[in-house]
Amino acid sequence: MRAFPFRKVDAFATSTSAGNPAGVVRLAAIDELSASDMLRLAAELQGYVNEVAFLAPQGERLALRFFSAEREVEFCGHATIAALHDLLATNAGWRARPVVEIVTRKGVLAVENQVAAEDAVYITAPAPRVAASAPPAGLLAEALGLPTAALDSTRPPAVVNAGLETLLVPLAGLEALLALAPDYAVLRAFCQEQGLDIVLVHCRETVDPSHAFRTRVFAPTFGYLEDPATGSGSAALGHHLLLSGEWDGAPLVLEQNGRRNHANRVRLKARRADDGWDLSFGGGAVTRLRGEYLLA
Repeated sequence: MRAFPFRKVDAFATSTSAGNPAGVVRLAAIDELSASDMLRLAAELQGYVNEVAFLAPQGERLALRFFSAEREVEFCGHATIAALHDLLATNAGWRARPVVEIVTRKGVLAVENQVAAEDAVYITAPAPRVAASAPPAGLLAEALGLPTAALDSTRPPAVVNAGLETLLVPLAGLEALLALAPDYAVLRAFCQEQGLDIVLVHCRETVDPSHAFRTRVFAPTFGYLEDPATGSGSAALGHHLLLSGEWDGAPLVLEQNGRRNHANRVRLKARRADDGWDLSFGGGAVTRLRGEYLLA
């Protein structure tokens, strides 16, 4: 048996919401475990956490890899929030750093340490890649089990990759969003056929009027239906809003999940850069369990 420091951390949790559960395994080196062992460990945790982040020092940086129960994930926003919030809150050596660089499959990203000031960390999202087109409204409504009338006809769907290939689907209102109950198998087949990682539905109507959008995210290709709070999907929405001129980059808050009065909260902010926008997503996290994971 090999023992590894293990945390179960709920990213984007608030005093009234449960957040999104992630496993965090701390390694001495990122290659201390093989990819097959990482996948096996994540599969053993299916149903307890949605993804597992494997975290290790790499010089002055931190290396991360992410696995769901079914496959490696190129970038996982909520697991990054979970891993970094827990580390910066508990490790004195890393806690003093205002910015930490992380090495991921999406390149080197900056993490802004705001644990002391805001009980939050902010992750610089990967540069976006925007698809030339999105699936037609009728097809995606069918995949989601929605009448076409529930879609927001004034805002077309889009596909943006800011870590994951994300289909953005605007809905006409909050009631349609909260009532949404897609069939897992149908939506999984649709995502596989379209080459999508996740589907993010959103509307401008929110429970808290100070929040900008209500969102829900579905991720059937990772082995589960709904992701209750997501960083990469939120970043994709943020980039889309910036590129379409619907957002000026000032800090905003997204409500996420299907529970009307118990939403998780994802924070976005952006600033202009020479080649476009630097966008960050952020939030807090609650570490629910610390211990060891024993792997045969």
